[in-house]
Order: sequence, then structure tokens, then C-alpha cells
Amino acid sequence: MRRLSAAAAVALASVALLAGCVPSAPAGTPRASAPAASGSPGPHPSASGSPGSGSPGRTSGGVAPAGTPADVVTGLDSPWSMARLDDTRVLVSERDTGDVVLVSSRATTVRRIGTVPGVVHTGEGGLLGLALHGSGAGRELYAYETTRDDNRIVRMPLHDDGGDLSLGPASVVLDGLARASYHNGGRIAFGPDGMLYATVGDAGVTSRAQDRGSLNGKVLRMTPAGDAPADNPFPGSLVYTLGHRNPQGLAWDANGQLWASEFGQDTWDELNRIVAGSNYGWPVVEGVAHDARFVDPTLQWSTDEASPSGLAYVDGTFFLAALRGERLWSIRVRGGRGPTATALYASRYGRLRDVAPGPGGTLWILTDNTDGRGSPHAGDDRILSVRLAPTG
Repeated sequence: MRRLSAAAAVALASVALLAGCVPSAPAGTPRASAPAASGSPGPHPSASGSPGSGSPGRTSGGVAPAGTPADVVTGLDSPWSMARLDDTRVLVSERDTGDVVLVSSRATTVRRIGTVPGVVHTGEGGLLGLALHGSGAGRELYAYETTRDDNRIVRMPLHDDGGDLSLGPASVVLDGLARASYHNGGRIAFGPDGMLYATVGDAGVTSRAQDRGSLNGKVLRMTPAGDAPADNPFPGSLVYTLGHRNPQGLAWDANGQLWASEFGQDTWDELNRIVAGSNYGWPVVEGVAHDARFVDPTLQWSTDEASPSGLAYVDGTFFLAALRGERLWSIRVRGGRGPTATALYASRYGRLRDVAPGPGGTLWILTDNTDGRGSPHAGDDRILSVRLAPTG
């Protein structure tokens, strides 16, 4: 049975008492604050002034995890995405089954609220990203799913009968995205402009990423109904940026600037500052190329250190969940000082799929060790909660 850990409640209750204590990085944690030598391990910032550099704008002094993460819930089945309902509840997608489950920090178990119709799990495909839109009786759950024929985005009414949640019938927002066993992308999120953004992988055909007529290998921007906004960079097109291989994380900083994490092939994974109409180079280049045709990443990692998926921004700090790297990256991007990245929990909790702000000044971290590639620990998969404290 999937259960909420009592330890999580204790951890959340301790936030007010323990705020202000900031730990140093765990022993052996690698740090990066300046460009490393070519080919050496560690995250590599882009050169100062490169197209991919830039400040996230207004930030606080940043935050960092303090204390030991505690289980919120265990026993999840190949979870992929978290969508926060309110201060205490999140919805979680389970990739292989197509189930959407409700997790609450105030309950002792999780509950399935529905199954997204049409989900076909093959390889990395299945039920992937979730996003919430609207409020009250008009609230809807959006889902990115792999079907028998394609990848698509659907939306479903989210019925709330006194806290008893259920999903209504699904309607298609966008379909016809090429699917494959790998490189499906799949993250969706509503931006501060009210538009829906989606990361779409190249589905194994690299030429799609440079083809503006294809929606694969792109970051897309659309209205909640799936139409192309009038102010998109390419008239009549959902394409917002191109030249992507398999982007899987989206987050906005304090100034409303969009950032995305992306899987590389054999050499570099990336954190990119997303600028409308820009080309990020795949498959012509991977990582920092100093090629004027393309935008360089703000940070890059060797693929065994990252394989980045979910991305979150909290009080001046980005948090990036790493799958193959089996760690959480804490990232600061500050104008004039260069980006810095610190690795946390390396190999402690296995593959990390998603990360999101939690209740009471915490960070919630979603593991993904039951996806066929990990080595499940007892109780996997799980959501972990850790307290955040200011760093300056």
C-alpha cells in the first residue's frame, strides 16, 4: 500500500522552529563556480556574455536544503510529474498505468482519482507531465500522454466533491506529435502569461529539431485551447524555440524568464535560458559551441552527472532533478557572477524525476527507480520532503 510517512508531518512541523539554519554541502559534494577544463567532470557554465548567459533577474539571497529529507509517501509506481493543488496536496502521474494519484501531507495513504484514457506505455512513453489550469468548478487537469499513435496533450475537468476528487472526460488540446520509445519530452506547465508550454522531444529523428514545420524537438507555446498565440515568434505556429533533443524541465524565475533542462546525447546535458524564436542547436551542436547561429546553454553537465528531468525555481534558486546522475542539483544564476551548481544527495535516493515547492517552506523530490532503469529501494518510488532555509 502507498502510504504517507509520519516522519513527513514531523519534518513539516519543525520548519518554523528550525528556519535559519543552513548546512554546508554534504561531504564529497562537487561544486562548480567557474568553467572547468574541457572534458573534465562537473557542470560547465557558458562563457561570460555568450547567448545562453543572463541573469534570472530579481532574486532573494537563495535557499538550500537543510536537514535530512523525509518520506512523504512511498509505493508509487513509475511516477513522472507532480502538479500542486494547494498548500498540502499534489497530483502525481504514474507513467506506466496512466493513473493520476492524489498525495496529501495530511493523509496516511494516497488515492487514485482517475486514469487518463488512451495511455500506451512503451519505453519512456506513457503518462508524463501534468499541469493544472483554472479554479473552482472550472478547474482542469492537463496531461501529456503517449498513445498508440502519437504523443498528445489532453485536458479533463477536475471534479471536487468536498475534497473527493475525480476526473471528467478527456478532450484533446493537441495531438499528432510524433512518438517513440525514447525522446518524447513531456513536461507541460502554464506560464505567468497564462499560456501553456510543452517540451517535445525529437522522438528519435534528429532532423525534426531543426525543421520548423515539425512540432518535435521544440518547446511549444499555446493557448489553453491549443491554439497558436498571436505573439508567438513564428506566425500561426506553436513553435516557441527549436533545436532541442529531449527537454524535460520547465521553470520560470522571479522575473518571468523561462528556463528548461534538456537531455544531451553522449556528451552534454543542458540548462537553457529560453528566448522566443531561438535555436538551441541540436543536432548540429551539443552543449556549448560558441556558434553564432545557436544559443549556448547557461550550464552543461556530462551525461552521467545529470540526465536532467524536472526543474523548479524557489526563492532565487533552481533545483534540478537528475535521473542517471542520481542527484539533486542546486543552481544559482546571477548576473555578473556566473552560474554555480552544487550536487546534493548523490546516489542516496537513486533516480530523481521531478522536484516542486512543498508546503511550509519545503521542497518535494520525486524519485523514479521503478521505471525499469533504476534499482528500487524498499518503499520505492517515493516523494521526499526537505526543509529549505535561506543562504544569504
